[in-house]
Amino acid sequence: MSSPRPGADYQVFLSFRGPDTRFCLYHFMVDAGIRVFRDNEEIRPGEKIQEILRAINNSIVCIPIFSKDYASSKWCLRELAEMVEKKKKIMPIFYDVTPDDVKLKTCLYRDALTRHWKEKEKEQWEKALKEVVETSCSESSTNKEEKALVEVVQIKGWEMKDNGSQVILGSDSDIMKVL
Repeated sequence: MSSPRPGADYQVFLSFRGPDTRFCLYHFMVDAGIRVFRDNEEIRPGEKIQEILRAINNSIVCIPIFSKDYASSKWCLRELAEMVEKKKKIMPIFYDVTPDDVKLKTCLYRDALTRHWKEKEKEQWEKALKEVVETSCSESSTNKEEKALVEVVQIKGWEMKDNGSQVILGSDSDIMKVL
């Protein structure tokens, strides 16, 4: 497994709503030797959010995987707000949702946030959702999964070659194919 850059415990922090996403990106990165944090494996139930916040702060890249139920989770929203507040490099993936959903332009995330009306951080969460989308949508590529993959390739120091029907990642000694 490759080591993260000095001062970083993790190369990638994944933020996702468990029931929505059993996302293969995690397994792909771990298989590739990337040190990935995801809370359901790294933090035992009952441990405080401070451990998750520390993991965010000690990660090089944060990848929130926005899905239909992401905004229904206070934990996911707290993670996202921390990423934005600490000005982390954030590479969002939109999984079965659109940027408009995340920017609160549709009822999907707006309704989920309404259920958090008692939370003092609600306004901070709304701002973080909008900011992440605005920042990511101003970038040239619209394929966020591809951008995340490119970041993983850069972290590993690999080359990425398009071979027609598949993308080949790695060096001569360490090659992985992705369809």
